[in-house]
Amino acid sequence: MDTEKYISFEEEHCAHNYHPLPVVIASAEDVWVTDVEGRRYLDMLSAYSALNFGHRHPVLLAALTEQLSRVTLTSRAFHNDQLGRFCAELSALARHEAVLPMNSGAEGVETALKVARKWGYQVKGVSEGRAEIIVCAGNFHGRTTTIVSFSDDPEARNDYGPFTPGFVTVPYGDADALANAIRPNTVAILVEPIQGEAGVVIPPTGYLQAVRALCSANNVLMIADEIQAGLGRAGATFACDLVDVQPDIRILGKALGGGILPVSAITANWDVMGVIKPGEHGSTFGGNPLAAAVGIAVIGLLNSGELQARSLALGEHVLTTLHGAGMSGVKEVRGSGLWWAIEHDGTGPTGREISKKLLDRGILAKDTHTWTIRFAPPLTISEPDLDQALATIIDVVRSFS
Repeated sequence: MDTEKYISFEEEHCAHNYHPLPVVIASAEDVWVTDVEGRRYLDMLSAYSALNFGHRHPVLLAALTEQLSRVTLTSRAFHNDQLGRFCAELSALARHEAVLPMNSGAEGVETALKVARKWGYQVKGVSEGRAEIIVCAGNFHGRTTTIVSFSDDPEARNDYGPFTPGFVTVPYGDADALANAIRPNTVAILVEPIQGEAGVVIPPTGYLQAVRALCSANNVLMIADEIQAGLGRAGATFACDLVDVQPDIRILGKALGGGILPVSAITANWDVMGVIKPGEHGSTFGGNPLAAAVGIAVIGLLNSGELQARSLALGEHVLTTLHGAGMSGVKEVRGSGLWWAIEHDGTGPTGREISKKLLDRGILAKDTHTWTIRFAPPLTISEPDLDQALATIIDVVRSFS
């Protein structure tokens, strides 16, 4: 079938909860993908940072293939020979004592919220049913009913009520507003160290340090959602590392599965994680040996720090290049590591219009919030490929002037 037939087939039988660009990908290798008609594209989205190590990384495929030949699923009713090692190595990477594995990023967030509430009741002494968690405006943490309950994005929230109570929203980056929102029943603050879906929004200098200090001073848990920002994407193992902040709970996902399997987890010390007892939370597939084997391989790719350093250095090159490009109509270019966004001033093309033109030029990227287009190439991208992409991006944005 050609592109139009594949898309028509999908439109007829698949729920319309996405509005993808008109390309049908059939194969991929590292930073390049090929569509059903043989056209090649440079992947500058990496499945929203799930493909930090590129498509079909040989180390990850080898781990997957070896485990596939042995055992894929046991459920947590039994032990398996991969889970303990995965949790030990992820704990060391995250500088925490314990791991609770799940599957999707949204499950990771839900797990963190449940642990924080339970900690609030059992450790902090909050009255049952009164726990509050502070969240930030512009957040994106997933699409479950509880998570969209504290979203301020109407597309994610409208017509899904009634909503889960217990959340207080403050402006992102405003430490004073956060301080004023903390009350005796506050058990946690949930924050993205960099807001991804909002358009790679970087917080003000000192903000994350202030969040950490406020949490410590008020016996409140700091929960860092590093599902997109973590595992090398922002130029460090975790985005919080860029400012020397250690959260009480870290949420990981996307790249933790190497772009092969859905793998997520929260990490914490036992004084927090220990509130969860057998039977109180879990997942049939969470911690399965296939996912754990791939996760171990992912951690192995990060342990040397080479990919993180590469992301940081190439990211600085990206911002220098784009800031000096003189693109009219651009309100802001912002980013960290190999993760950046170009926001238009609202007088010219939408992000989707730019994305479509980039598609025509062999670049895959994605718009967000109408006027912004975001980029997140695999951390394995070569400098020539990156420079080729930047030249094309600049040329496309300029073409709308």
